[in-house]
Amino acid sequence: MRVRVIGKSPSSRGAAKECSPGREPGGRGTPLNLWRAPEGRKKSLENAAAVLSPLRGLNHTISHARAFAFHASAFISLLAFLLALLAFAAPLVAQTSTTPPRTPGRVAIDQRLDQQVPLDLQFRDEGGRIVHLRDYFRGKPVILNLVYYRCPMLCSIVTDGLTNSLTELKFDIGKEFDVLTVSFDPRDKPVEAAARRAKFVRRYGRPGAADGWHFLTGSEPSIRALTDSVGFYYAYDSKIDQFAHGATLIILTPSGRISRYFYGFEYKPRDIRLGLVEASAGRIGSMTDAVLLMCYHYDPATGKYSRVAMNYVRAGGVATMLSLGGFIFFMIRRERRAAR
Repeated sequence: MRVRVIGKSPSSRGAAKECSPGREPGGRGTPLNLWRAPEGRKKSLENAAAVLSPLRGLNHTISHARAFAFHASAFISLLAFLLALLAFAAPLVAQTSTTPPRTPGRVAIDQRLDQQVPLDLQFRDEGGRIVHLRDYFRGKPVILNLVYYRCPMLCSIVTDGLTNSLTELKFDIGKEFDVLTVSFDPRDKPVEAAARRAKFVRRYGRPGAADGWHFLTGSEPSIRALTDSVGFYYAYDSKIDQFAHGATLIILTPSGRISRYFYGFEYKPRDIRLGLVEASAGRIGSMTDAVLLMCYHYDPATGKYSRVAMNYVRAGGVATMLSLGGFIFFMIRRERRAAR
């Protein structure tokens, strides 16, 4: 008996295998949506990188912006701290500078009679101590002498002329008046001021002068404020490292107002004496000085006291009247004695 085996044909079995969904050809069971050819996988990665590239650049830019903001904030905080420190330290320091002032400039002396000198300006004295101008206005007139200590010629001549005139005065430095010698070169140091002070106080030769004659140095802002207030203008020549400036003495009242200017480098003791008497408003001087002030008039154009004819006649008339009155008094007294 023959037995007939009924089954699927090989072609139908292959077709079933090819049409089996989700399976790799070959029947190994690999899902088709995970399987790719090498070329396809590379292209997909490139497309993904292209999409993500702008995002990575944006992230990099944000990181740089954050770093810049942090550094900028730190810089601003440091700058604010330094400004606050300078503002706090400014009133305590009156240092000198290592550079000359900004020049060239105008060289002139403009009289500012009766103008107030700023007495709150800070300087350093010959000992290096911080001082204010008001420290030297103690109820007496002050002679202001503007020089610079490294000057090769004119400044020494001016101070020599001042010293020679003061030695002929009966007034004493530190008693009837004080002297302030101030350098307008911010590079000058207290040690140079001390050397100058020792030299001229020794040459003046009177006791107590060291307490009334002071040599100051200062920073350019303080120097400029002082020289501008008195109308003293100067210029720096960098080629020869020297200043161009005028020569003058300035008489200040006990309250710091400008009273008189004396020009040149030779000063008549009479002019300085009359200038001090006028600046003191009669607090120093004698009756003779009062009579001389009637005879002599200060001429701002020349910076000297000159005789005034009318005042001279008035003074002569006053002297004549006093003499005549004295003569009459003497004669009347003599007659009365004779009658007894």
